[in-house]
Amino acid sequence: MRLYRVRPGGRWFRPQRRRLAVSAAGALAVPAGALLAAGLALAGELRAGPWALGAFAVLCALLGAAARPGAAPVIGGMEWLFYNGFAVHRYATVLWAGAAVEGGRLALLAGAALLAALPAAWPRRRPRVEWIRLSG
Repeated sequence: MRLYRVRPGGRWFRPQRRRLAVSAAGALAVPAGALLAAGLALAGELRAGPWALGAFAVLCALLGAAARPGAAPVIGGMEWLFYNGFAVHRYATVLWAGAAVEGGRLALLAGAALLAALPAAWPRRRPRVEWIRLSG
């Protein structure tokens, strides 16, 4: 009969970081989106274009890197509200421009947060398997 025992492999150890919960990430996404919208307004780039969408995607990636992967839709949704309300449509008016356009923007923002959050969900160590042969 052969059994195996798993023990941690390698010397390099990547310590586990504490990640923000979904509710904390959503609560942090609101003031971060407001500050980014204010910063883009001061820079004169608060309009529907690649710079504003790219800035919101970078913000989603930064927030996603600090949060759990389950928080990516919440982060993407919050930042989409700020992008749609302040960059695309002026004066905090959230309008729907169609499922293809708004769905694509929402998928881009949530995808940026998810891609940044996924490395935290990977296993921290590669297990090394040691085979044991039992006699009898």
